[in-house]
Amino acid sequence: MTDFVIQPAPQPSVAVAGSQARFPIRRVFCVGRNYAAHAREMGKDPDREPPFFFTKPADAVVAAEGTVPYPPLTENLHHEIELVVAIGKPGANVKPAQALDLVWGYGVGVDLTRRDLQDVAKKMSRPWDWSKSFDASGPCGPLQPVSAIGHPAQGAIWLKVNGEPRQQGDLNELIWPVADVIAYISEAMTLQPGDLIFTGTPAGVGALNPGDKVTGGVEGVGEIAFSIGQR
Repeated sequence: MTDFVIQPAPQPSVAVAGSQARFPIRRVFCVGRNYAAHAREMGKDPDREPPFFFTKPADAVVAAEGTVPYPPLTENLHHEIELVVAIGKPGANVKPAQALDLVWGYGVGVDLTRRDLQDVAKKMSRPWDWSKSFDASGPCGPLQPVSAIGHPAQGAIWLKVNGEPRQQGDLNELIWPVADVIAYISEAMTLQPGDLIFTGTPAGVGALNPGDKVTGGVEGVGEIAFSIGQR
């Protein structure tokens, strides 16, 4: 038995729909600007940029229920609803035609972003970590296994704040579909069981305030509902 000089942290995990078992989280990859309308609202040309990625710590993923804390160091917290892919098999240099074989299941997540910190980082050509990788920055609903829902390639993705629509799109609007995203990541590093991929957000991102009620979902995958805590 291995001895550690400090107590190891608990294994981060996410719930599985209809099961007491949980999905262990190894790493979290996120795709930037993967819907054309969102790329445009962020001032970019979706037809000219290849996919790019950033990461979150595994323990940044929390249940998308109850109250999610409003983070420190920001006055402009933004919501970004996303389809989440759960990897169940290892793969390196995977071709798009075989990429979906690596998928264990899918979920609904929100990439919370400290937009004011991100704007400063962009202007100074610095990394985005402080804007994307903070505590509880990845609320995620229960995962649905592929065996139950297949591979969703189309269907509504949406988010409301206090009942008012904010984000609305369709999975068929992804610039780089799930298979392509998996293939791109696997060229850079070996994907492993337990990896999660947040696949990008449709247009309509906006600010969240303490007390806001957030609801959202992906057709055929699931829905989420949580509140934003006080500063």
